[in-house]
This record gives sequence, structure tokens and C-alpha cells, in this order.
Amino acid sequence: MSSVPQSASSTLPPLGEGATRLSIRNMVCPRCVRVVQRELERAGLVVEAVGLGAADVRTADGLPLDVAAAQGALQAYGFSVVDDPRDQLVEQVKALVVEIIHYTPAELQPFHTYSHFISERLGRDYAYLSHQFSAREGLTLEKYIIRQKVERAKELLSYQDVKITEVARQLGYSSTAHLTNQFRQVTGMSPSAFQALGPGSAGRLNLDKVG
Repeated sequence: MSSVPQSASSTLPPLGEGATRLSIRNMVCPRCVRVVQRELERAGLVVEAVGLGAADVRTADGLPLDVAAAQGALQAYGFSVVDDPRDQLVEQVKALVVEIIHYTPAELQPFHTYSHFISERLGRDYAYLSHQFSAREGLTLEKYIIRQKVERAKELLSYQDVKITEVARQLGYSSTAHLTNQFRQVTGMSPSAFQALGPGSAGRLNLDKVG
């Protein structure tokens, strides 16, 4: 078994010779990364790198990769290999947004330059990325970012001793009123009302269901 560092990052190293980069839908957490690596290795593939939304693999014998076999290894866990280049691009955008909002420390988040950051990381014009995202998802990229921020706010609010002002600060909101407004638009309730439901609330979504 290979010893690939499992990372909640959408950035993989340059593709190695003989390897294939698989774009994988629904990889949204470190546990997803571990499961994908395990299942691909169980399928007899050599996993060279794996991160949010993608895995670099090759066959042990150097033969061409059977993508259908890789798909079969993952589908029981809710993952799927994405073939269409436009869908692959959208999955890269999603993985990057999840990485920024859920797994990047607040002091390193590009709160006011999401568009520039996403464009720079993916090497594509933001207007083009936004258009492709809307066309494939039926949702604007801006709204997707807001919904992921609200989902992160739900997670932070589940810690009962966390103040809403601190949640707003960690997510880069200019004020608690701004957070409250977006939170209410998405969930139909205020952050304080959500927090009052307690940590056992069923109000949180799996990150792959946000959209």
C-alpha cells in the first residue's frame, strides 16, 4: 500500500508520468479522502496523490487505466468519477470552495477576494468559471459560496459557547447583521435560533448536499 498524505486540500502535485488524474464527485472531507484512497488501492491501483475532489492513480503493471473499474470501486461509498471536462472543472471549483471555507484557518482565508483567489488557483477567468458553474449546477457560484459559508456557520454554532460575533469574524462577515441576513435567507431562521436547537440538531447538511 502506498503512503500518500491524505489532505483536505484540492491542490495536488504535478501529475506523475504514467498516472491519470481522476476527478471524483462528492469528496468533501478528510474522511472522504481516506476512503477514496483505501478503495482505489483495494482495486489494485497505485495511488500517487489524493486530495479533495481528485486522485492521481496508475496501474501497478503499467497497463492503461480501467476507469470503469475505478468507478466501481468508489460508487458504493457515494463517489463517482467525472468524465466530462466541464463537469470536472465544476468539481474543481467546488473542492476549492470547500477547502477555503471549511478547512482553511480564518487568518488565511481570502474573504474579500474569493473570485480572484479561485481564478488564480484554477488558472481560469472567473467569469468563465462562474458561467460554467451556473450552467452545470443551476446555481450561481456566488450563491454556492454563501451556502457553504452558512453551512460552516452551522458547524461553528453547534458549539454552544461560541458567540455569533465570533462566527461572523471567522467567516469574514463585515457584521453579525450581514451573517444573520445570509443565514436567514438560506435556512429561514436566525443564527441564534439555530444555535438554540442544540448540537443534536438535524439542521446541518452533508457538504456534498450543499447547493
